[in-house]
Amino acid sequence: MSDFGKMVDEKCLLFAARVVNLCRFLDKERKGRFATDQLVRSGMGIGANFAEAECAISDNDFLAKLYISLKECNETLYWLRLLRTVGDIDEKHFNSIFPDCEEIKRLLVSIIKTKRNNMGNSKL
Repeated sequence: MSDFGKMVDEKCLLFAARVVNLCRFLDKERKGRFATDQLVRSGMGIGANFAEAECAISDNDFLAKLYISLKECNETLYWLRLLRTVGDIDEKHFNSIFPDCEEIKRLLVSIIKTKRNNMGNSKL
């Protein structure tokens, strides 16, 4: 894995840990009961699928895993926005974690675009 890939992998891992800790906090506060299960799954799925891409058997398999990671990232952004909208997480917590997820999304999009361009197909 390249240094860039290792950096993205580490960001995904640390983000997943933050999501787990946020969900633990919400459980203790008895908040977000309906969304935390989904949030923790999607938040951990970002890095899990990124890690799977490392062992892809083809370029298409690599892209497929990254697209799944990107979809998990989008879902995580949705659950975070929902929890903020219903008041289960305050602006401070939201503003702490949401930009990190957006950054990971931008990194994933960049990797996907670069790979597709290298494969001769520039559609995202």
